[in-house]
Amino acid sequence: MQVAEKFYEFMSERTWQLTENWYDSLDKSDPSGVYASTDSKVIETLKRQNHEFHERFCVLFKEEGKDALCNFEQWIEEIAQDEEHLKTPTHFILREFFRTQDQYLDILKEFIDQYGSVNSSEQIEDLRDLIIKTFSIVISKFAEENYAYSQRRLNSQQEMIQELSSPVILLNKKSGVLPLIGDIDTARARYILENTLAACVDKDLEHLFIDLSGVVMVDTMVAQQLFQIIDSLNLIGVKSTLSGIRPEIAQTAVQLGVSFENISVTSTLERALNEKTVK
Repeated sequence: MQVAEKFYEFMSERTWQLTENWYDSLDKSDPSGVYASTDSKVIETLKRQNHEFHERFCVLFKEEGKDALCNFEQWIEEIAQDEEHLKTPTHFILREFFRTQDQYLDILKEFIDQYGSVNSSEQIEDLRDLIIKTFSIVISKFAEENYAYSQRRLNSQQEMIQELSSPVILLNKKSGVLPLIGDIDTARARYILENTLAACVDKDLEHLFIDLSGVVMVDTMVAQQLFQIIDSLNLIGVKSTLSGIRPEIAQTAVQLGVSFENISVTSTLERALNEKTVK
């Protein structure tokens, strides 16, 4: 029997022992995260995930030449997207990877104590290299997948926030209002333009009231894009009325040479609605 296969059997007999020893020695005083949880279901899932790691790792000793990354891909994806692990600081997770690696090196020492005399030092060193290289691959891939998933989720949340920050609210079947609040940067202004046009087409609006009373500051680029919204709405057949323009925004618009000649403007949204007699 080859040394790798013998070590596979040696490891396979100890997978649950590895998991229990790992959990028992876990620092449960972390301020947050999966390792500090006292929820029995979370703990059960954590142990299952840890044990599955050992099972996948053991296979690498039995099937020499097996692609380590391919063998761990599904496991890495599960951990990287697991809600409890997402709540856990990354450096805590990396700490546990390295603790588990130490467990494997300790098991290898036990194996050497029992069978070292019948195996060459080169064979033992090959096992050590496989352990260290595999952990390096898994840790690197986990960090990559965890970052990618976090970014996707962050982008999704940002899109939702952007959508909620520029809602087109129906007043009746043909009229709506776009209340804008807060600072507007170039990226948000571009999103407002795209979202507003799409919403007006989707809701089949004929008139949109754009209230700027909650907008404190805009730069020249943003001011241009806000007035581009008016032009774009006009092109798709939607009339628009601006209300609540602050003096700073009005001054910026004048400096840009923006003409209000063909734009309906009122001091407040309430007045705009009264003048247009929204029904």
